[in-house]
Amino acid sequence: MAINWFPGHMARTKREIKENLKLVDAVIEMRDARIIRSSKNPDIDDICGSKPRIILLNKSDLGEENVTRAWIKYLSKENIKVLSVNCSRGLGLKNIKILLNQLLEEKHNRMKKKGISKIVDRAMVVGIPNVGKSSLINKLAKNKIAKVGDKPGVTKNKQWIKTKLGIELMDTPGILWPKLESEETRLNLAYTGAIKDEIVDIEELALNLVNFLGRYYPDRIKSRYKLEGLSEEPLENIQNIARKRGAIISGGEVDYNRVSVLLLDEFRGGKLGPISLERP
Repeated sequence: MAINWFPGHMARTKREIKENLKLVDAVIEMRDARIIRSSKNPDIDDICGSKPRIILLNKSDLGEENVTRAWIKYLSKENIKVLSVNCSRGLGLKNIKILLNQLLEEKHNRMKKKGISKIVDRAMVVGIPNVGKSSLINKLAKNKIAKVGDKPGVTKNKQWIKTKLGIELMDTPGILWPKLESEETRLNLAYTGAIKDEIVDIEELALNLVNFLGRYYPDRIKSRYKLEGLSEEPLENIQNIARKRGAIISGGEVDYNRVSVLLLDEFRGGKLGPISLERP
């Protein structure tokens, strides 16, 4: 599936993030819990270097809990903490401060020895588009987003945001990368809406999704759409779903666009239950 993914602002954004890293104590990297590998920018390790990092696996209720736990174990390192959250509902967000305290314990001890009791940590929020950065910031700021003030080296379009956790956050635009070489990555990003539907073939995308679900989650499809069985041909399964849902045009023909939009909307909304598209 051909996808035009790389916008012109990416190089500038990447450069600004590198420049602004010196202004923060840690990085909060956000990923989609359903596509934890595909929703990682492959440049992020190089960009962040040894900077302490918390990886938030957002929309965790849409992925399988046991798979997410396996990912947490796989990704956790000495300088990287991993946490499953749901930013729109605020689930798990209070644990961000706990993990940040663990990562920055040495810094906190140094400041306390100097007699500094009020310690404010600063973190940069990074992640690909549509992964939930705005939801995180709005939830932590209780929708009272306020500039903390100009700080040296911060470009004019950056904003420091106070949060209820006592952390100052620096927001950044969604970080993309120039080339999607993996077909699996392209599909996973498109399935979850990280790539806009307007630039993909929605019918081809739905066909690929039904093919995947038919292989790994057949009972979910049969139950959701009240199908007696599944064909080995994903196109036939889409046709049967369309008939069950009334996605039919004059003459009894299947309305492929309508059923494709329906399938993707229901997958993205969790109507098919928790689904993990990748495993560690």
